[in-house]
Amino acid sequence: MRVGVVVFPGSNCEYDALGALNELGASAELVWHADSDLDAFDGVVLPGGFAHGDYLRPGAIARFSPVMGALGAFAASGRPVLGICNGFQVLTEAGLLPGALQKNRGLTFLSMPVTLVVASTRSVLTRGARVGQELVIPINHFSGNYTCDDATHASLLAHDQIVLRYADNPNGSRDDIAGISNEAGNVVGLMPHPERAMSTLLGSADGRVLLESFVGSLVRA
Repeated sequence: MRVGVVVFPGSNCEYDALGALNELGASAELVWHADSDLDAFDGVVLPGGFAHGDYLRPGAIARFSPVMGALGAFAASGRPVLGICNGFQVLTEAGLLPGALQKNRGLTFLSMPVTLVVASTRSVLTRGARVGQELVIPINHFSGNYTCDDATHASLLAHDQIVLRYADNPNGSRDDIAGISNEAGNVVGLMPHPERAMSTLLGSADGRVLLESFVGSLVRA
């Protein structure tokens, strides 16, 4: 179960993701953003950070990296793709997930644990959880305010693509959205950091159910 963790200039959560995935039994390795071949991998993770310094807007430059062309084909094949925080922003910029992330309500950088509510189990990230389950996961972002037009929101609801919501919305995201999937459920993006919630010694182990779901999906993909 090989997982590629894509590194852009400015990524800073790649080793957190690497360690969490390896702890759960995957064989994770770093992939430089200039690489254009993902065929050796069973899953791909885009980690958090500040890809290309967040110039223009978060993820706007990263979407043009060579690896993103390969990632589009990878996702279309049905294999699991996960974008965490900045990785979620990159996925929306690349059109692999609908909507966009804008600056937080109040223009404040947020770094704190939040409570998430599982809204759907029809995704590679949440299939091991249960609808209504509450998870305490940290956030660490300035542009985590999810937005989309009315038609996109209606489509997300109709296709059960909203996978996680905030119990107490910290950033102004539409409909309290913390994470979404594509229609097939194999591409997921979320702003909170499950890789930083792997042990109660660090505050919470609630990230495990999400990343265990992702790793488990590698076998079935």
